[in-house]
Amino acid sequence: MNGNENLVSNAYQIFMQEAPEHAQAWMIAVQSLGNACALDKKTESLAYLAVLSVKGLDSGVPFHVKVAKEAGASREEIISAILVGLPAAGNIVTRSLPIALQAYDS
Repeated sequence: MNGNENLVSNAYQIFMQEAPEHAQAWMIAVQSLGNACALDKKTESLAYLAVLSVKGLDSGVPFHVKVAKEAGASREEIISAILVGLPAAGNIVTRSLPIALQAYDS
């Protein structure tokens, strides 16, 4: 996992350990979808953070913040990605903001 094990939720780690065939199938699907994406890696990562925050899937935020940061995203871009869904989804997205900033700053 490229040194990002501590950023992956416990639930996902258990999924990978206890259901390795399912996890492998899932990762193949994820990689295939990533390969099909026309967006550059930074834009895709920022868009994914926006989706996670709108859905309230905070456990994935730290890992995907690191991916976005490694792709060149600034702290301000991370904030904007988290908050872009505010008009459509409401303040649920603000729950992701401290999680994202802690991951970015660490």
